[in-house]
Amino acid sequence: MRSSIPRILVIVLGTILLVAALFFFRRSPEEKEQPEIAPLVRTTVAEARPHRFRVKAQGTVEPRTESELIPQVSGEVLWISSSLAAGGFFEEGELLARIDDADYRVDREAARAAVARAESQHARAEKELERQQRLADRSVASQSRIDDAVNDFKVAEASLREARARLERAERDLARTRIVAPYRGRVRSEQVDIGQFVARGAPIATLYGVEFAEVRLPLPDRELAFLDVPLLPEIARRDEDTEPIGAPVELRAEFAGARHRWQGHLVRTEGELDPRSRMVQLVVRVPDPFGLDEARSAPLAVGLFVEAEIAGQLLEEAIVLPREALRPGGRVYVVGEDGRLRFRVVDLLRVERDEIVVGGGLTEGERVCTSPLQGALDGMRVRVIEGAEDPLLEPSPDRPSVATNERPR
Repeated sequence: MRSSIPRILVIVLGTILLVAALFFFRRSPEEKEQPEIAPLVRTTVAEARPHRFRVKAQGTVEPRTESELIPQVSGEVLWISSSLAAGGFFEEGELLARIDDADYRVDREAARAAVARAESQHARAEKELERQQRLADRSVASQSRIDDAVNDFKVAEASLREARARLERAERDLARTRIVAPYRGRVRSEQVDIGQFVARGAPIATLYGVEFAEVRLPLPDRELAFLDVPLLPEIARRDEDTEPIGAPVELRAEFAGARHRWQGHLVRTEGELDPRSRMVQLVVRVPDPFGLDEARSAPLAVGLFVEAEIAGQLLEEAIVLPREALRPGGRVYVVGEDGRLRFRVVDLLRVERDEIVVGGGLTEGERVCTSPLQGALDGMRVRVIEGAEDPLLEPSPDRPSVATNERPR
């Protein structure tokens, strides 16, 4: 027992001496400066250039002129043109159907006979009146005979006018047995066949014109701020046969398994604003929708649903940035020459799907951050990825736009 106590003391003492030696002869760690790690960002260069607003809308193709084909006389249908079928095309003045005209030819001959009889009576009354006037000049005829001659002449004249009017109507009814196309167009539907008896005033077909097609485009009223559309009906007062002067419009649609485009013009706005949707209806006109005068890749068929892009106002100078550059509060992050981030409130004209249009608040040549930054601080240091500046994108016709309530200045 006594021999083990000195051994324990020696071990404890040795341990204390070892710890003391390690403490006194320890080496201090080298102090290294910790480098500041700034986040990497991508930037785009602000460049002022002309920019034209583009407004997107959708609508359905409708015929400019549509009417019902109604016979103005009754009778049996003896002949029908091959064009008078659903989908058939026809020219203005083309014969579409013919009604039995036998009764109407008889009526015309009877009217001609009545005119001949009235002309004979009129000539006789006129000669009698002239004879009585000659006698009256020599004081031979009495006043009563002159009055009777004048009365007979006026009655004969009225009978002649009536007979000629009946002849005119008979000839018109005879001509109406030939049903002709009122304009160049296409048949939407028909309800007549050979041997059928048609009555005056009963429609036998529905037609629409093919010289023009129209598309009604519902648009929020705030979008009118970006279009050159007169708020007063200046375009609507123009002659229908003159060329439209409204903004050009490009229509696009999927038809027959392929993507097609058509060019048209804005011709008018409709007369009222929808009180529920706050939409205004714009009307676009497309000439020769079926390619009858000029070859087309596909017809602009009635009922086709199309996407429209309207060319709007042109800004002489505007800065277009990617949508990613926009931060909450209408701000952008500008990277200065010192590599520090600066918050900048800009004059935001329009926000679209992939880009924004800035009217002021930036200087040409400044670098704008487009990378997402969490917890960004004004004045914080950033590192720009070399060669990663995004080029300014041209407005693409395939990008739908979503406008803000800002108006162009």
